[in-house]
Amino acid sequence: MTTASRLRDPSLGHRFVASDGAALHVAKSGPSDSAVTLVLVHGWTQDHRTWDFVLPHLDPGVRVLRYDLRGHGGSAPARPGSASIARLADDLAELIADRVPNGPLVLAGHSMGGMTLMVLAERHPQLVASRLAGAAFVATSSGDMDRLTLGFPGLVGRGVTRFEPRLARLLAGLRSDTLRLRPGMVRSGSRRLVFGDRPGRAQVDSVVEQLLCSHPASAGLFLAAIASHRGVGGLGALCDVPSVVLAGEKDRLCPLAHAKVIADELPHAEFVRYPGAGHMLPQERPYEVARRLSALVRTAVTN
Repeated sequence: MTTASRLRDPSLGHRFVASDGAALHVAKSGPSDSAVTLVLVHGWTQDHRTWDFVLPHLDPGVRVLRYDLRGHGGSAPARPGSASIARLADDLAELIADRVPNGPLVLAGHSMGGMTLMVLAERHPQLVASRLAGAAFVATSSGDMDRLTLGFPGLVGRGVTRFEPRLARLLAGLRSDTLRLRPGMVRSGSRRLVFGDRPGRAQVDSVVEQLLCSHPASAGLFLAAIASHRGVGGLGALCDVPSVVLAGEKDRLCPLAHAKVIADELPHAEFVRYPGAGHMLPQERPYEVARRLSALVRTAVTN
């Protein structure tokens, strides 16, 4: 069994089985009797290790639940018809019901993880109304991802927009268990595409390692799901929930304007911009992200 296969083997580590039979890898830390549980949801082609740099800066007294979305990390590949943001939202609701059946919750989502939170609010409003005490949208978008230009103007930008559906189809058609790419090539591309100014080597390596552990066909199907995502409808259910919207000013994947749309839909949300930062805020600004999440946890405890 290869290293990548072991990472996706649901028999290793903690496991949760969704209602459709998909096995998801789960990681937890902190005391089980914590007053509030913080659930961290990662983004596309990443896994629960997205939050590795954030975790040390959180209050050790808070219970933290992380997991790998289907088709990512140590979780099973997405089954036919299950690579959708709606299914990810249902997975999250089921995981909460099984692992955190009681008590207030603070949810944080990075990129596609933030999209999952929006759809969770739309599909499971009772869960949001009865349990959600805080929400954080980290480098995410409420829609228009099918118009992505990666910040390139004119003809080049339009070429990027046309290429993305082709990339999604190409990945979806792959039958390999891993992305057979040279780590050096992926490292160079990731450094330029998803990071801002002067990222650290350890941070870039973390993103690359996670990407190479994602399931290729699942990645392609979820890329198509991201392109069709429209999450504004779910934000209405979060209007009264203490929230933060965190955005890197050099984010090419979920541009600052996308984050502004989310903040405008949440009248009580704090909108925080990070100059020089790109898309990978949990790696680029781990202390600042942890500080905002900790503030939400403290608010949940006192309310």
